[in-house]
Amino acid sequence: MSNPELEARNAALRGQVDTMLANLERQTAQLKQAQAEAMSKTGRATSQDGLVEVTVNAGGIVTGVTFAPAAFERSTPEKLGQSVVATIQRAALNAREQADAVLAPYQEGIPDLPDLFPGMPSIKDLIPAPPPIVPPTPQQHNEDEPPESFMDRRGSQW
Repeated sequence: MSNPELEARNAALRGQVDTMLANLERQTAQLKQAQAEAMSKTGRATSQDGLVEVTVNAGGIVTGVTFAPAAFERSTPEKLGQSVVATIQRAALNAREQADAVLAPYQEGIPDLPDLFPGMPSIKDLIPAPPPIVPPTPQQHNEDEPPESFMDRRGSQW
């Protein structure tokens, strides 16, 4: 091969590498933007009885809890506590689903390590799955005794 032919091939390869690098930079910027958008998502949920409303950020951290004005009149501390826990779990699930939806297009078609290097462990196996949502179990009360109301604190530690 002559020198001009090598220079032409070299220039063509440089062009391909430059295009690949530009694409990589563009995709990296898009992914960073999607990650920022996913992390800005908030989940909200309201309890089935409408007494509790919870807001959770994309990391699963509770950022707000609001009680209806009648919450302490219409519920017991035990039921209200169970309602808060269940509502937090639903709000966290809502936030996670929103964040996952934003990132889903960037996760499609990405090869895993075993696809590239047979015998390697999967990266997907290294990411722990979120724990399942387990509803709180209500405490059993003696049928002869009414459950303690929020307004009647006899026998409690309040």
